[in-house]
Amino acid sequence: MVTAIIGKKLGMSQVFDKDGVVIPVTVIKAGPCVVVQTKTADRDGYEAVQLGLVEEKPAKADKPTAGHFKKAGVPPTRVRREVPLASGTEAPSPGTQVLADVFRDGEMVDVVGTSKGHGFQGVVKRHHFGGGRATHGSMFHRAPGSIGASSYPSRVIKGMRAAGHMGVDRVTTRNLKVVKVDVENHLLVVRGAVPGKPGGVVLVRKAVAAKPEPQPQPEKPGKGGRK
Repeated sequence: MVTAIIGKKLGMSQVFDKDGVVIPVTVIKAGPCVVVQTKTADRDGYEAVQLGLVEEKPAKADKPTAGHFKKAGVPPTRVRREVPLASGTEAPSPGTQVLADVFRDGEMVDVVGTSKGHGFQGVVKRHHFGGGRATHGSMFHRAPGSIGASSYPSRVIKGMRAAGHMGVDRVTTRNLKVVKVDVENHLLVVRGAVPGKPGGVVLVRKAVAAKPEPQPQPEKPGKGGRK
């Protein structure tokens, strides 16, 4: 059984539960995907499948890539990801379609995506430095300050936080609850925000370390024994 699916982030919205409480959600177009290749323990040392995201616009492929897809009997796809299989399950054959029904309502999932790019940024925005005094003439408003000692080791230590390129990193948001699964329209509605911008490719997988959903606690009695 496949434990993940490739999708695209469509954007954020909100829904109301049965008690009328508003829930912020993210809508993801999950799939449809096809199995391009299977990995077996005997041949590859582990079990997994390579999924391809089927899109409306056909993908261009060179000869080696076209041969890879021709072997599976599926058209070339632009986006491909390798996902593990559930333990004790049989791998689907190449060409098998994977839809959003691999998940169910109320299930916890992890969403892996690429964060938004912010270009070249300073230390205040990139690393949340506090900055210096904002008074007139201080000349030290958003500067990084000291980056090391002069006598020893007389160099900048690796990993020093400094200005530079920000964003476009692989980010995993864990334990998001699936609010709704729409198999016909290939949609997943998950609670909360997921990394990336609208239109970005994400991988939705079953939660690796699922945690129980927090339950509302009863109010404690106040002072004087009032409830």
